[in-house]
Formats: sequence, structure tokens, C-alpha cells
Amino acid sequence: MTLGTGAAPTIGGVAGSTTGDTAGADASLSKAQLAHQWIRARISDGSFSPGYRLVLGQIAREIGVSTVPVREAIRLLEAEGLVTFERNVGAQVAMLDATEYTHTMQTLALVEGYATALSAPKLDPETLLRAREINSEMADCLHHFDPVRFTSLNREFHSALFEACTNAHILDLVQRGWSRLGTLRESTFSFVPGRAHESVAEHGALLDLIEDGADPLQVELAAREHRLGTLTAFLAQQHPAPSAPSPAP
Repeated sequence: MTLGTGAAPTIGGVAGSTTGDTAGADASLSKAQLAHQWIRARISDGSFSPGYRLVLGQIAREIGVSTVPVREAIRLLEAEGLVTFERNVGAQVAMLDATEYTHTMQTLALVEGYATALSAPKLDPETLLRAREINSEMADCLHHFDPVRFTSLNREFHSALFEACTNAHILDLVQRGWSRLGTLRESTFSFVPGRAHESVAEHGALLDLIEDGADPLQVELAAREHRLGTLTAFLAQQHPAPSAPSPAP
């Protein structure tokens, strides 16, 4: 199988992606194993998002090896389901599993909404201020949009709101849901950037409810609808509505 080496987005711009990344690695690892770890780490942290084209020559230059171990690393990642290969296209990061993502978001909407409602009465002014500051930073990100950074801040924001939940079982389910989203390499905002603006506004409204001492059910429903709004935006992008026919002259 021959992997393509055509043009692709510059990899050197990724934070921390220098040849020094492999300098201190375990000497017992082969060059292919080092390349595998390097690429896999960038897939996991979202630097290489779903659909990102993996160009052998660029990656080889970035980590200071030949294309041979990079090709072997990509084959290993393909076997793991993290990379796909198409003739005349080359290797790219596997796309998001829409079904798995949908089920995870539906479940998270329920448990995170409830956890947020249980947590809300226990949130002190300092925590609410921290959540406001995180949301302000998210708003700033909208001007020069970075979906990876925005997604990281989004997790910080929601963690601030549900981490005071005293039901350990519910909290465990929420954290499992977020972990699964990380495994899916979820950054919906990469696919639907417009959703980011709506998300920031909904965060502000949710904070208003909590600060005003709203009924827990109202807080729960707002948090749930916020999560489902992101899912709806993703699904609409995956299956756009057909265009209306042009009116007859």
C-alpha cells in the first residue's frame, strides 16, 4: 500500500511539534514506535483533527526520521481505527463516528444536566466568577477561532459547574461521558464553528440562572438543552436539509 505525500496543512505550526519531542524518548523504542506515539498524541489532543491529512514527508521532517518508519506508524494507526487510507487521497485522521457521538451526547445531556442542577446550590461566588472568566476567554477565542483551545475551555467551564455534585455515581457517569468524547476526538466546533457563538451565549444564560437561584429543574433543563443544542448542530451539519426548489418564473 503506497501512502500519498501530497500537499497538506503545515504541521510545524502545532504547539510543541519539534524534533525535540523525540529527543528524550525511550531509546528502546524503534523509530516507527516513536512516530506512532508522536502522531497518536496529536490525534488524541485534537491537534490533528478528524479528516486531517497525514503527509509522510512533512511528518518525517518534523520528527527527524525517514518516511519508512512514518509509513509503518500510519499503518499501525490504521489498524487501530485512528487513521484511514484512500487511494488517490492518502492517509488522514479517521472521521468522527456519528452514531457513537450521538449516543454519548444524549447520555451526557441527561447526567450532566442533573449533576449541574445538584451542584448549582453549592457553587460559591469564586467558582461562579471563575466560570464567567472562562466563558469570557471563550468569547475572546471567537475572534481568532481555535477549535482545540475552545473545546478545552468548554470542558473547564462545564467542570466548574458540575464538580460540586455530591452524588458520586452521577459525577462518575458525567466524567465517563467526557472521557468518551475525548476518545472520540470530539471537537464539534471544528465541524460547526457557528455553534461556538451560540454556546458562549447559552453559557451566560446558564450562569444567570444559577446566580439567580433558579429552580433546580430549570437549571437541569437549561444544561440539558445546551448539550443537545450542540448535538443538533452537529447532526444538521452531517445531514443538511435539501435546498428548496427555485420558484417557477
